[in-house]
Amino acid sequence: MLKKILKGSSCAECRLCCIFDRYDVWETPVFTPEIRDKILEVKPATKFISKDNGYIFKVEEFSDEGLFSCPALTENGCILSDSKPFDCRIWPYRIMNISGRRAITIASICDELYNRPLSQLVDFLKEGLADEIFRYADSHPEIVKPYYEGYPVLMFETKKLD
Repeated sequence: MLKKILKGSSCAECRLCCIFDRYDVWETPVFTPEIRDKILEVKPATKFISKDNGYIFKVEEFSDEGLFSCPALTENGCILSDSKPFDCRIWPYRIMNISGRRAITIASICDELYNRPLSQLVDFLKEGLADEIFRYADSHPEIVKPYYEGYPVLMFETKKLD
């Protein structure tokens, strides 16, 4: 989804979006039942927690550094390839609820995009990605995260949530 603005090689080298610490476990992606099943085929010991119509992985153990990796991440990259969860496909863009309105924000840990002019990031959203994100969130509200301080807001949805 972001190939026009984000190089795949940058993501492959970085992988920060696939590694979580105790404070950002809330950021883990929401998996559809199909994606959860695909992970379980490869890593059957993975535990999941039901979240609305999807699943998030259950963090049971952190590394010595206090980190936890997504169960789909391997030494060779993501086992899901082009079947990644929507959250992952739009990363570092995030959709969040701010006082009853959905907004698209950006995560600061993605240096590749975060250091670009905001106008470029917003223009990319206006080219159709924003509509796609809001549409997906209509049918998958579980991907909408509560607003977390420090995420710059790039765009608000024009309609208010019920």
